[in-house]
Amino acid sequence: MAAHRCSYIAVLLSFCGLSLFIVAGSQKTTLPVGEHAAANGNPQTGTETAEQTTEPPAVEEELWEATEVEGATPDDAATDTPDTSTQESVVLSPVAQPKDDFQEELVIRPLPSGDIYASFQFRTLWETDFRVSHYRLFPKSLGQVISKFSVRELHISFTQGYWRTMQWGQPFQSSPPGAELWVWFQDSVTDVDSTWKELTNVLSGIFCASLNFIDSTNTVQPSASFKPLGIGNVTDHRFLRYATLPREIVCTENLTPWKKLLPCGSKAGLAVLLKSEKLFYSSFHSQAVHIRPVCRDQDCKTTSWELRQTLNVVFDLHTCAQGKREWSLFKMFSRTLTEACPLASSSKIYIDITDNPQGEQFELSPATSLLSQAVVLGDRRTFSVYDLTQRITFGTVHSLNLLIRWKSSEGHTLRPLLHAERYVAGYGLHVGEIHTVMYNNHPYRSFPVMLLELVPWYLRLYIHTLTVTSKGKENTPSYIHYQPSKDRVRPHLLEMLVQLPPNSVTEVTMQFERALLKWTEYTPDPNHGFYVGSSVISSLVPSIVAMDTNITLEQPLFSSFFPCKEESSFFVRVYTEPLLVNLPTPDFSMPYNVICLTCTVVAVGYGSLYNLLTRSFQIEEPSPGLAKRIANIIRKMRGVPPL
Repeated sequence: MAAHRCSYIAVLLSFCGLSLFIVAGSQKTTLPVGEHAAANGNPQTGTETAEQTTEPPAVEEELWEATEVEGATPDDAATDTPDTSTQESVVLSPVAQPKDDFQEELVIRPLPSGDIYASFQFRTLWETDFRVSHYRLFPKSLGQVISKFSVRELHISFTQGYWRTMQWGQPFQSSPPGAELWVWFQDSVTDVDSTWKELTNVLSGIFCASLNFIDSTNTVQPSASFKPLGIGNVTDHRFLRYATLPREIVCTENLTPWKKLLPCGSKAGLAVLLKSEKLFYSSFHSQAVHIRPVCRDQDCKTTSWELRQTLNVVFDLHTCAQGKREWSLFKMFSRTLTEACPLASSSKIYIDITDNPQGEQFELSPATSLLSQAVVLGDRRTFSVYDLTQRITFGTVHSLNLLIRWKSSEGHTLRPLLHAERYVAGYGLHVGEIHTVMYNNHPYRSFPVMLLELVPWYLRLYIHTLTVTSKGKENTPSYIHYQPSKDRVRPHLLEMLVQLPPNSVTEVTMQFERALLKWTEYTPDPNHGFYVGSSVISSLVPSIVAMDTNITLEQPLFSSFFPCKEESSFFVRVYTEPLLVNLPTPDFSMPYNVICLTCTVVAVGYGSLYNLLTRSFQIEEPSPGLAKRIANIIRKMRGVPPL
């Protein structure tokens, strides 16, 4: 028995020694692979490693190049460990997954009126065709929608308020008040209308919006507007659908699912500033989601999917800043920044200082020496850049609270080259007119614009009254596409290409007649009126950079010999304000009185007749008197039958 026990102990010791030898060898061979896997799986760890191995450079642009070298592949790890066997490399190498990248940025532009314009943009790039079951950065809910409904491009926006172009300039991305949705489907879709209906119902659940009210009465198929923003030449507009809900109200229920689509949610990075009680307490608020295919390389042989989530907000000076010309991140969002999103490869804040080159207008603190120039909407802008991926940005307090303190109340707003307005004219409730006014503020250049009018069916347009005038003269459109409406089936669709003369005002006028609706088709507040969606104006506008009327005095002669073709024009889409039109509305108190009277007559007359027909009658003897009841009690006690 003792010998057997000793042999068992010897076998156990030998097994332990062999296992220690195997573990030591595996640690020796797999250590570089683990380091590379950590560098690939955690961008923040890779950034800290790069900071430790390199000296802090004077210019932060070098740090951006260092962060791009983080992506070490498993093949590089295999070259670092030549002694590993083929079997070990097969076991240790990770499974190849589609590459994805996430970037976030915030652009802050101080407006001359003292207001502040903040624009968030979150970009997720994924190299996949959605035939996968694993999602890392790209939201799974949107990926499944694109895969199921064969969506080529999807653009959706929710806007509360109206963008004041003449006071604030052109926004980075325009959107109409309410909700807007336009989708390009793949050529493989056989029934676009039914797919569109199912898609709107699904998106209504994702964004907690009223998109399920989109039907054929507010959906059109444009023939020239809303070209694809992604790659590829798509000319078949049968696969395009566009709809608006001008009365859609944007609230926290729409912002919450929008934030959940971000990789870090609202827990880290720039998304921590998205506080609903601050964002909706503003003059303008717009959130959007754009999905499109983009080129993966210069030759565009392979494609990737791009998801852009944008949020634009304008904070009012008198309500949010309490009348003081002083702004900060804490005053705008009630929070400060402490870190970047760990999953973001780039996280930056841009402060527009184009109108403040020497600090005469406002003071920016903390100051940064990193500047960046870019041509935005045809104008050359200068920005102060704050890189949140660098720890030096947060300083010793480990918190970033940008402060803008105004020094002068004088400001100059550059008039946008293209501006549009729309209003309703006429008197009474029978015939009216729709006036769309377009302004070309360029001093010497004319350019064409594509105008899209989407009018509900209950406003019956008279197309023969269509007039286009510029500088008091008739302006003949070069292209007109009109699709008449059908009552309770589809709206009016009018598209036309108009040439805007330089420094001119072009007015488009149409007459319409108000239709009578059924009493069940009126809204709960019919006297408030009915909303008509915004007009859409698309154009290639000449660049402000190339617009210089005094070239010989401000620029060298050799720079003006050849025309500037680069950045000579830029695409812009402008939305007008929605219309509020009153329709002939009956006195709903009379139907209410008729309903009440009818119900009363039916209840009294039919109720009495029904009661008589269904009630069963029985004969009951009259109750005996008091003396007779006492006598019956006595007779019962004596055992005598009652009287």
